[in-house]
Amino acid sequence: MEKKLRRVIPKQSGRGATGQITTRHQGGREKRFFRVIDWKREKRDMPAVVEGIEYDPNRSADIALILYPDGERRYILAPDGLKTGQLVSSGEAAPLTSGNALPLRAIPVGTPIHAVEIHPGKGAQIVRGAGTAATIVGFEDAFALVRLPSGEVRRFATEALATIGQVGNTEWKNTVWGKAGRRRHLGIRPTVRGTAQNPRSHPHGGGEGRSGEGMHPKTPWGKPARGKRTRNKFKYSNYLVAQRRK
Repeated sequence: MEKKLRRVIPKQSGRGATGQITTRHQGGREKRFFRVIDWKREKRDMPAVVEGIEYDPNRSADIALILYPDGERRYILAPDGLKTGQLVSSGEAAPLTSGNALPLRAIPVGTPIHAVEIHPGKGAQIVRGAGTAATIVGFEDAFALVRLPSGEVRRFATEALATIGQVGNTEWKNTVWGKAGRRRHLGIRPTVRGTAQNPRSHPHGGGEGRSGEGMHPKTPWGKPARGKRTRNKFKYSNYLVAQRRK
């Protein structure tokens, strides 16, 4: 792990500033270092050599440490098939090989991509999980049409940067955790079923003996839990969604 590219993550334990639990089922993890990832890939047309592939405790994907000719080291997401000693670069003239970052306008239709920018220059924000990949399905005026891993087809500015290839560590979703303690080390606390709680704690709670939900599935706060669409009908980015995932 490159010491200059790491920070200590303070423990929040799922609680807010007032000490109230704001995110359930979190807390009690091991001390962990945050690795600073280069999401912007702003060193254009400067090939960097991959020095190694590393585990990152903060994400499902592995990361790659790359070294630029000027001596600077940075972390990027490790695409599937990336090897130590391989060259990666960014810019419109970069080859269409795994790990290289290019604007969407320079990537052919059908190419698998990941680490896609929503706002050009802001840095990659989506398609960053292990084993995920998006696909360019076409172009429309100033937009590229990209099919996301969820199945949604969305419009992105052709200036937005994306990285070629599928995110590595593709077998992550098949991990068998083995025991509860391993999840506790990761900071994941137990999840209690709603039907096992009392009626003041959950809408599904209460009843004599083992009772079912007795209603449409709800969250602890009474909202519909499955099936109901919750996206705002007037959200500013609705025009960017070409096809919903459902």
